[in-house]
Amino acid sequence: MAGVALKLSAALRFVKLRSVSRPSCAPSPRFHTAGFHTGSAAMGATVEQFEQAKNKMSTLKNDPGNEAKLKIYALFKQASQGACSTPKPGMLDFVGKVKWDAWNSLGSISQDEARQQYCDFIGSLVAAEGGTSASLAAEPAGGGATYDTLLVTTEDKITTIKLNRPAKKNAITTEMYNDIIAALDQAAKDDSVITVITGAGDFYCSGNDLSNFTKIPEGGLQELAQSGGDLLRSYVKAYIDFPKPLVAVVNGPAVGISVTVMGLFDLVYATDRATFHTPFSQLGQSAEGCSSYTFPKIMGPAKASEMLLFNKKLSAEQACELGLVSEVFPDSSFQTEVWSRLKKYAQLPPNSLALSKQLIRSAEKQRLHDVNDAEVERLMERWTSDECFQAVMSFFQSKAKL
Repeated sequence: MAGVALKLSAALRFVKLRSVSRPSCAPSPRFHTAGFHTGSAAMGATVEQFEQAKNKMSTLKNDPGNEAKLKIYALFKQASQGACSTPKPGMLDFVGKVKWDAWNSLGSISQDEARQQYCDFIGSLVAAEGGTSASLAAEPAGGGATYDTLLVTTEDKITTIKLNRPAKKNAITTEMYNDIIAALDQAAKDDSVITVITGAGDFYCSGNDLSNFTKIPEGGLQELAQSGGDLLRSYVKAYIDFPKPLVAVVNGPAVGISVTVMGLFDLVYATDRATFHTPFSQLGQSAEGCSSYTFPKIMGPAKASEMLLFNKKLSAEQACELGLVSEVFPDSSFQTEVWSRLKKYAQLPPNSLALSKQLIRSAEKQRLHDVNDAEVERLMERWTSDECFQAVMSFFQSKAKL
């Protein structure tokens, strides 16, 4: 019996795995208003350093002057979008023409180099005011909490929650679940109009991190299942109750919980290299994120069953045809097109958007809470079942043979 219990404990450590990360040959996606390449320090500043430098701008006590601000603008645009390719503004658009000239003057320097120059220049401004140019601590734009697993920024009336574990394909740890809940609560109360969730690196999110299940508490598997169920219930509840327009900017493959909650978003924009996979029954588990209700409602029972029962992986185009995704964009222009559109949406009257969302969602909100409770209860039973144990063992044995 002790041996069986030990095996079951080991299995439950991995029981919510949604996928094994796979390398991608596609170019790294870009982020925010036009996008930032992820890159190594050898090729320039990292995305995280770039974000930190951008956030540090708000801490400057003194106006750096118009010349410095033009340089900052030009480097930001070059790092985000690459070389200037927009039409030159008309002669009467004096401000636009000056900004265009500053950007165009950078010529063809790479985005990586521009990002490094941007970080160096902001660092020098910080150092000139008595700060430390080498230590640009991450701070969210506009103030507020910081997170170890997320980059949360507010710009152009858009709060962006960026899953920030690119080396782990943004697999969600227990800490990350709690951070996302807190970030959504923060975004619900800030002055932004729209909230966006996206991912760093080449994945949107690869599902649950294995480390969530490597520590069995003193209460054993039942306590582990109970704590996991409570966290999942709170996590999904944060999406159900979110009061503002919520947008998923799916920059790469999405797996498990990152897919199932998409029925709770108001818009889902995806790059054409994204995929959507919910391999629950493969692991002896059941649906979550209210997908047992939202997926059949969105795509019909038969197509929902292909995903939730039979582990079918959808391409971005298939997900769009079925209604799970709002629109698909070419990967080469994904970030530019999406963020340009979202910036326009963020100029709409905020109260009108929020109140209209309430009208759309209020009729089924209680239904969604009930579905969430039922799904969590079923999963808690699944996580401690022999069938789940056997399915997980079979999954890992098949992977070991590859």
